[in-house]
Amino acid sequence: MLTLAIVGRPNVGKSTLFNRLAGKRLALVHDTPGVTRDRREAEGRVGSLRVRLVDTAGLEEAEAGSLAGRMRAMTESAVAEADIVLFVIDARAGVTPYDQHFAEILRRSGRPLVLVTNKCEGREAEAGVAEAFALGLGTPVELSAEHGLGLDELAQAVADLAETLTPATDDPDAAEPGAEGAGEDGEEGAPDRPLRLAIVGRPNVGKSTLINRLLGEERLLTGPEAGITRDSISVDWSWQGRAIKLYDTAGMRRRARISETLEKMSVGDTLRVIRFAEVVVVVLDATMALEKQDAQIAELVANEGRGIVLALNKWDLVEDRDGLRRALTERLDILLPQIKGVPLVPVSATTGTGLPRLMEAVTRAYEGWTRRVSTGQLNRWLADTVAAHQPPAAQGRPVRLRYITQAKARPPTFALFVSRPEAIPQSYMRYLSNALRESFDFPGTPLRFVMRKPKNPYTDEG
Repeated sequence: MLTLAIVGRPNVGKSTLFNRLAGKRLALVHDTPGVTRDRREAEGRVGSLRVRLVDTAGLEEAEAGSLAGRMRAMTESAVAEADIVLFVIDARAGVTPYDQHFAEILRRSGRPLVLVTNKCEGREAEAGVAEAFALGLGTPVELSAEHGLGLDELAQAVADLAETLTPATDDPDAAEPGAEGAGEDGEEGAPDRPLRLAIVGRPNVGKSTLINRLLGEERLLTGPEAGITRDSISVDWSWQGRAIKLYDTAGMRRRARISETLEKMSVGDTLRVIRFAEVVVVVLDATMALEKQDAQIAELVANEGRGIVLALNKWDLVEDRDGLRRALTERLDILLPQIKGVPLVPVSATTGTGLPRLMEAVTRAYEGWTRRVSTGQLNRWLADTVAAHQPPAAQGRPVRLRYITQAKARPPTFALFVSRPEAIPQSYMRYLSNALRESFDFPGTPLRFVMRKPKNPYTDEG
């Protein structure tokens, strides 16, 4: 499969073109320059060719150690790995000195290149298209990524270059096995489908650094600045032979502090990833203990019904480790009683300490999230649990728990038949949930109960 890297200076429409070719709104698009910072990849189509698309940060002239300099280094790495480069310029702005400078850099890279003049939906772009010839990169492809104009011409230009790179196939429309129609979500329960693992947390707790350490390469942009990651980035990975799709996400601050539209879009993208994931690792900063925002993020994940693992990052900076672990365990029992016993794994993204234990906890959380328990086992458990602690009577009348069965997994959901569902207090449901989690090993798994009232065979309806 050909790899196409989309490059250019900031705000020329690279992410819009990426979304257009991918057929999905994967990358955040905003008028603010420099929204894209990390390298995003996805499969898409250019005409009849199935390709791997790479969206990149805007090319800027900057010092190597600065944020813009690190973004440029990530883009240059994407260019080096690409089969074909789509160099995008803004036709309405014309050719700028930055365009000329980076065109020379791309020419020296030796990669096959297609010059794309974007935003060509009006007459004001005609002068910019004419100027593009002066770059010496061949005839520019006139395009409007926002409106979908010029895609046929782009497909032809890419196909002409592709013929010089790879031998022709008998069926150019053939997709990879299992790719067509599967979508990003894949089939439910497919044995070879990767585990979807999201990494979430507050800004600057080390989420991207953690993923880079897991991957063993500097795949994601990191640094001391808070809020570097803006949109969610997915990376394919494998751990002990198990396919995993890792999702890096933007840091989530308290809602009251979020005012900018771009940050709201970033948080919205993170929420989408949480709903899409199967297991979520909530990263905590060990040097700042457990803040209220950490608990709110974990509660949000639990409410979405995802498997949860808490990663206590920066463990190498902690002096009183035993005391911190005890304090956090007690605080978790108070703040997150609905997921009592959630795994808390100390790690260091900088040194790699604890990462095998973290992935073991993720595997256990996924197994619990997909586990099914037989009806016979559940009803024996229910009888013993109720015998140990009866539900409180309501208005002088006993409440009887008659039957339980598992309605579904992912997350585990149980149908509980009760004589008077409205009379069961929340405290007793928490008792049942904790007892069920302990008896059948559901670590870090939110459990759901559906209360049902048995039918009365002596009523007219019966």
